[in-house]
Amino acid sequence: MSPAENRVRAALRAGGRAFALSFASIAGSTTLFVLSVLSVSFISLGVGLVTTPWILGAVRSHAGRRRELAAAWSDIRIPVPYRPFPTGLRTGFTGQVERTVLMLKDPATWRDLRWLLVDMTAGYVVLVLSFALLVYPVEGLVLAAGLWRVFEDSTYWYGFVPVSSQATGLAAAVLGVAVFHVGLWASRPLLRLHFVLARSSLSPTPEELARRIDRLTETRHEAVDTAASELRRIERDLHDGAQARLVAMGMNLGTVEALIEKDPAQAKKLLAMARTSSAEALTELRDLVRGIHPPVLAERGLGDAVRALALRMPLASEVTVEVPGRADAPVESAAYFAVSETLTNAVKHSGADRIWVDMHHSGGMLRISVTDNGSGGAAVGTGSGLSGIERRLGTFDGVLAVNSPAGGPTMVTMEIPCALS
Repeated sequence: MSPAENRVRAALRAGGRAFALSFASIAGSTTLFVLSVLSVSFISLGVGLVTTPWILGAVRSHAGRRRELAAAWSDIRIPVPYRPFPTGLRTGFTGQVERTVLMLKDPATWRDLRWLLVDMTAGYVVLVLSFALLVYPVEGLVLAAGLWRVFEDSTYWYGFVPVSSQATGLAAAVLGVAVFHVGLWASRPLLRLHFVLARSSLSPTPEELARRIDRLTETRHEAVDTAASELRRIERDLHDGAQARLVAMGMNLGTVEALIEKDPAQAKKLLAMARTSSAEALTELRDLVRGIHPPVLAERGLGDAVRALALRMPLASEVTVEVPGRADAPVESAAYFAVSETLTNAVKHSGADRIWVDMHHSGGMLRISVTDNGSGGAAVGTGSGLSGIERRLGTFDGVLAVNSPAGGPTMVTMEIPCALS
């Protein structure tokens, strides 16, 4: 197929796509915009608390479909910056209220509404131009073929050509051919411009990106400080624990060497003490290594590591894992120690007798919830273990949510964006 034929086919394909998309743009976007405005307006009456999550969910689906078409038709990638819902949201009217609040607090919701307004105005006009430049020339050809006779006693304007005779009909055909060639050149760029408009409305603003960068920079500094503190702890544990035992064991062995011929019985006692010291030093080293990176985590993955962790807890526990793959080692390590700290807090402070751990991966997000049936009242605050977990997750752009009413139960939800191997 020649390049000219390819260009014609590509332009006609773009025009057809623009024609089909124009209905979604003018009808779908207009309807959803009107419904969204009405639903948000009726929140004060209570009705909007029920309808808003459904309507805004439909808006997100509508925008998501446009993102897919932008990537497939024009190779334009539009980010999906929605804040994830924490797991364990309640059902019924209370759950609808929570979803409404979360959606309205999400800046991406207001970008969606702004995009609907752009899509049903400027976006629609661009789509119409994309296919009209290819369709409008047909009218010029029809006028030249004889339709001009209908306007023989009057004047019909085709573009800037007044059609009232065969000559002017032929002029209309020439203009139509010229417009068609413009359409062949402009149809695809106009379709792409439509998606560029969508990207400009749906993508996060530079200010939002700057705030996110500041947050990541802050958590990175905190991670560096935490790592330095951890290294100092390891050095201190080695110096005060295993190293001291090994030094004592060496001294005992030196004494044994001097006594082995003079006092075999005493030498035998010192050998037994050295053997005990070596076993204790080995145990301390194993505990230290487990605190740095548990072997089961490297060998079996996050799910089995959390199961093993829960088995060591003094409370009854139930672990559910739906993670079909392995995340990157740093992500697994952060998630493991976050769960470990959460379980430790529950054992120390909640007064619970049972813990549930639920872990699953969906939509590029690792979600872990730890629930206990204790007395509640947990909160993220300065100096608390939950603050440390939040800093640890923040290094990976993760989030922590705590739902702990007085009297319990307490649910700690952690989310980390990641891909699985």
